[in-house]
Amino acid sequence: MERRKFIKSSLAASTLAAVPLVACNTKKPFAPTRITQLTKPVAIAMWDFSWLFRHHRLGSFENWDKVLDELAERGYNAIRMDCFPHLVAADNEGKVQEEFYHPKDNWRPALWGNQYSTYSRPREALLEFLPKCKERGIHVGLSTWMLDHETGRCKTIEGLDGFVRVWDETLQFLDNHNLLEGSLYVDLLNEYPLWHGFEWLKNELKRIVEQKVVAKSNPDANIPDVGNAKTDEVFHTPTQETFYKSFMTNAIKQLKAKWPNLDFFASLTMNPGTPWQVMDFSEFFVLDTHLWFVNNLDFAVSTNYWQGIHSMKNDLLFERTYKEMQAYWQQNKQALISWADGELWLRADVSKKHNLVCGNTEGWGAISWNEHPSLDWKFIKEAGDICADLSVKHGFKFICTSNFTHPQFPGIWNDVKWHRNITNRIKSGL
Repeated sequence: MERRKFIKSSLAASTLAAVPLVACNTKKPFAPTRITQLTKPVAIAMWDFSWLFRHHRLGSFENWDKVLDELAERGYNAIRMDCFPHLVAADNEGKVQEEFYHPKDNWRPALWGNQYSTYSRPREALLEFLPKCKERGIHVGLSTWMLDHETGRCKTIEGLDGFVRVWDETLQFLDNHNLLEGSLYVDLLNEYPLWHGFEWLKNELKRIVEQKVVAKSNPDANIPDVGNAKTDEVFHTPTQETFYKSFMTNAIKQLKAKWPNLDFFASLTMNPGTPWQVMDFSEFFVLDTHLWFVNNLDFAVSTNYWQGIHSMKNDLLFERTYKEMQAYWQQNKQALISWADGELWLRADVSKKHNLVCGNTEGWGAISWNEHPSLDWKFIKEAGDICADLSVKHGFKFICTSNFTHPQFPGIWNDVKWHRNITNRIKSGL
């Protein structure tokens, strides 16, 4: 292990030496700020679990110093990242595991997460990565997708007590190393109650169903598949709805009692079968509900987006689907902008009614996209420009430019001018 650490540190040092001087000058004094204390919006990048699982030789996050300098150079001053509470906390027998293996048994392109079979050391990584964010004045939103990543851990976490325990142990671990002071917030579960890997919750929702779950075409529509999420809607019964609302309410209550200086919530997404508006917001501090133009039903259906691009099963329909999307976008742009404006107004209105900080960490054009000869980033960039300005208009306090703000998407990552232009507008609130 000592040899591995030496090789790793030597590689990082040699890579960092090649970083342009302008990138290294992004370090700045840091004033820790809870999201409820923000006075101006932050430009936030969604770095999910990629920040860890692509931190290896040939990985897009191989050199954290380099990519964080590049992020700051592009004008971002916040990230939302998976802090892996299910891997950081001890297992049910109280044993802490430092290293995990994440096999990838196919060569299907991964939009996020590990492109190759790899190892990770989540606890060690957090201790190294979070101080680097602080050095550069980058605020951190702690989150989790709670995906298993081939570890078997998610299947062992059961009930409210188990969920609260892994989060509490993770927060204690970070606090023991003085790494909580820079936390903007704690997002307890990604896109609740749908797109995450907390299997106990999914199984419990199925167990208490009053009637057969209605899915338009796919019975396993509630199973997450990162980068290739099922497009069919999941309709929950009133009993299920009551359960998932009370579960998150009670989770926040318990964690808030021990961690009163942290702002808790669960991020949400737009799904007609499980409306985000029905959540119990009484314990929430934040509203982060994700929105894309492809959530517009007519746009997505008319262009065959879900099957043609989103599924990512293959690339046979990429060219035709994107041409249809471009044509629809040009013909219906104003109507689509009005639709997005209305959706963002609704989020701002709900936030005001419940005294929540409003923002968005995932948007705005398409949910799934990739580097491909038949695809470019024009639509994604234009959607980001439009919705970032609309979000500022509606008083959002944390705003993303897209959900592809990662170095593994060079077609958008390398356009430094576009990033700086849009992040400057976000941070100035103009």
